[in-house]
Amino acid sequence: MPAATAVFNRISANNLRGDLFGGLTAAVIALPMALAFGVASGAGATAGLWGAVLVGLFAALFGGTPTLISEPTGPMTVVMTAVIAGLTARNPEHGLAMAFTVVMLAGVFQIGFGLLRLGRYVTQMPYTVISGFMSGIGLILIILQLGPFLGQASPKGGVIGTLQSLPELITGARPLEVCLALITLAILWFTPKQLKKIAPPQLIALLVGTLVSLPLISGFGSDDIRRIGEIASGFPQLQLPMFSAAELQLMVVDAAVLGMLGCIDALLTSVVADSLTRTEHNSNKELIGQGLGNLVSGLFGGLPGAGATMGTVVNIQSGGRSALSGIFRAVILMLVILVGAPLAAEIPQAVLAGIALKVGVDIVDWDFIKRAHRISLNGALIMYLVIALTVLVDLITAVFVGVFIANILTIDKMSALQSEAIQSVSTGDGDLEISDDERELLNQGHGKVLLFQLNGAMIFGVAKAINREHNAISDCRAVVFDLSKVSHLGVTAALAVENAVEEAIEVGRQVFVVGASGTTRRRLEKLGLFSKLPAERTEIDRREALRTAVAGMA
Repeated sequence: MPAATAVFNRISANNLRGDLFGGLTAAVIALPMALAFGVASGAGATAGLWGAVLVGLFAALFGGTPTLISEPTGPMTVVMTAVIAGLTARNPEHGLAMAFTVVMLAGVFQIGFGLLRLGRYVTQMPYTVISGFMSGIGLILIILQLGPFLGQASPKGGVIGTLQSLPELITGARPLEVCLALITLAILWFTPKQLKKIAPPQLIALLVGTLVSLPLISGFGSDDIRRIGEIASGFPQLQLPMFSAAELQLMVVDAAVLGMLGCIDALLTSVVADSLTRTEHNSNKELIGQGLGNLVSGLFGGLPGAGATMGTVVNIQSGGRSALSGIFRAVILMLVILVGAPLAAEIPQAVLAGIALKVGVDIVDWDFIKRAHRISLNGALIMYLVIALTVLVDLITAVFVGVFIANILTIDKMSALQSEAIQSVSTGDGDLEISDDERELLNQGHGKVLLFQLNGAMIFGVAKAINREHNAISDCRAVVFDLSKVSHLGVTAALAVENAVEEAIEVGRQVFVVGASGTTRRRLEKLGLFSKLPAERTEIDRREALRTAVAGMA
């Protein structure tokens, strides 16, 4: 039993009623979203539905967050849309099959991240970058829905192609479908709270939009409106992995981006689930569960997925407390596909475009965008840069550039703060934390004995400050390097200390290195620093070093 517990998610039969209601409610919300994302991605509604089933089922079985609901999400759909468009353009015959192979590879990456126990590192990036690329993804989703929203096929060329074709899209807009899309948005935005408690707005919009579009009700011919079309009601066919030497590098990069985005999306939602249930998820196990879900989804032609905030929150609010809720949800959706798929053929694409466009609006981090410039101008600029790169270039470039700039600014700030912790004094009048005896010894040195003290974490950015402080030494005959308060000594800072010691030795000064312990001492020993000094100048404390230095002045 313990072995089974270690493999499976926290499944419990103690809350069957709550888990059943949670799973049922999450399934009701997932249905219109899966249809919308499937159509939006270019893989078809069937791919969206089976992605919701398979990712949700395997993530619930093998994940590390009991209440997490996993399914195709807006961010994952945006990346998958680009993957499908790119691969089908390069290889029209096998592009879609290779896109599903990318989903499988993304799952393998996620499993690898989990096995390597990288879960706690995945989301450790600046919020300005997370906000920027999530908002950029939201804008991409909005832009890509403009064609279907206006009653036309999505133009080729992705975001840029859609923006370039916008005048033609507006000119050729089909009034009936635009009206359906606007009705959908109105329902999503203005559904009363009391009605939301009975049925989710997405399902209401889907039903109302479809009913309004039917010829018997609206009086319009069915040929006037673009619809989903037939959805296969049987089990999905196995999609064997397909590779092409010409596209292999692109597929691996796309899989890495998709896998990393899925990890971030899922773990951020796991944090939300923790806050609502007052539990703690297992990040590494969750990544393995997400990876298995995406691997199986790709094998059966489903969209990739991740932890979905909306579905997770609704599941918890409806009583879901164990992984059984996610399993119930997957089974319910599977039954809907197998039994009710023919009914979905009449759903207008404009209605799905309205649902997906609203998701894009919700993904944009409007709250932080409004406040970012007041919190930090640099942070706001990084966020806007990441948004622009996400929309106009690609996600991986946006994240790398954003993280790089944010880290450089952080390192610069930390280096400036740590540089203030590097002090050198040659008299007892300084503000160093030393005893009265040590101050007296410095005074006895008459400015010829220098105490060079480092404090805190010495990262590579403070090496320049160490060199600058040491180069300011002019007329002294002994230097005591005090490392007793160094919590971390980076390689670059260690080399700067070594350089300062060597230069002091070369000009004939007495040199003492005291207080080094733990990893600081081991690092300096590996550099060979202590072999350059006699033991009586490294194996003593600061007071004894000052006393010896002053005695040497006589």
